[in-house]
Amino acid sequence: MAVEWLLLCHGLVTILVLVSFLCGQWPIFRGTFIQRIHFFLTFGAYDYFRRFVLFSCGSRGVGALHSLEYYCCDRPNPIIQLIYLLIIGTTYYIIAKSSFIYIPGYYISGIHRYTSFLAVGVGIILFLLTSFSDPGVVNSSNVSQYLSAYPYDNIIFTERECDTCKIPKPARSKHCSICDRCVARFDHHCAWMNNCIGERNTRYFMAFILWHFLLCIYGIAALALILAGRLKDMQVVHILTVYYHIENSYRELAPLVLQWLLNSHNTQILVMVFLAVITMLLAGFFTYHAKLCLTNTTTNESFKWQEYLSWQRKVNEAKVSAAALKASLGELSREKKPPESKWKTFFRRSHLEEVDVVKNNIYDKGYLHNIYEIVAPFSTRRSFLLNKSKTG
Repeated sequence: MAVEWLLLCHGLVTILVLVSFLCGQWPIFRGTFIQRIHFFLTFGAYDYFRRFVLFSCGSRGVGALHSLEYYCCDRPNPIIQLIYLLIIGTTYYIIAKSSFIYIPGYYISGIHRYTSFLAVGVGIILFLLTSFSDPGVVNSSNVSQYLSAYPYDNIIFTERECDTCKIPKPARSKHCSICDRCVARFDHHCAWMNNCIGERNTRYFMAFILWHFLLCIYGIAALALILAGRLKDMQVVHILTVYYHIENSYRELAPLVLQWLLNSHNTQILVMVFLAVITMLLAGFFTYHAKLCLTNTTTNESFKWQEYLSWQRKVNEAKVSAAALKASLGELSREKKPPESKWKTFFRRSHLEEVDVVKNNIYDKGYLHNIYEIVAPFSTRRSFLLNKSKTG
């Protein structure tokens, strides 16, 4: 029984750490222990480690630590890429080592030995495409085409020059401080890919996330079918009901069947829990980015819009407050009216609630057009290339 509790605790701790690390900064977790764990994992632990290095190695050790931090966090490097390959390779190896001996099984055919390898291979190909493809680098040879493709909205994007590249900065582009280059329709710099996600490779990035989501579901389903086949082959339910006289009901059999699975196939159970956690994270991540794609907005632009709308709302609230104050002073100077009911005053809608700020995204031209822009970026179209050849 100790093994079952150990596996359960291991799974719960794994889920807690992953959710805290990846989602702890979300507004829903604000003020909770999830946010505190996230702070410890992302800042507190490193701060304690830095103090320990300072105490044990002095300033020279701290300098070496800062150099390592600069390389890992602020410069292009393949560390996270290698971690991805290690995760997917190790997971596939564990599944193959522990479960392929049961394929073919009662509920699963032998072809899944090969389709699983093919599915992982497609995932790695999408990873390589996203990592090493051009994200849409803006340079002197194509800047005029990007300026024509993406007009300025004069709200979150205005005409200006890139301080680093010394070329006009097209709307929706950004100079990545890590890659040290301007990227068209910049979304974000992805450490997993060691590459920017921009105009030309957003399609590969979305396909990568979606494929790995489906890959995790496929892994969970395949392992579930393998375990169901093992229950059938070993006649576990038959033995429990006939020899141990356990009532043939879900409520009575489920705990005993689960105990048998944890004792006999704990590796598969752990892998299924791990894949389930990754599936939920990928589902949330894909949903977020799919919403951005459908509205033709990037991650970078979503932050810009948040800042702009917040500032605009404050300006409008100030105007409404000033107008309300002016109206109140005007009423005081007129003939005195009978006092208003306290209940009426309490339930009367505040003027600030009437403040409405509209997001005017000129790049959002409908779902179909927005999807087409992701699948077929401007820089891959014939018109873009013809304009480039004329200017060249």
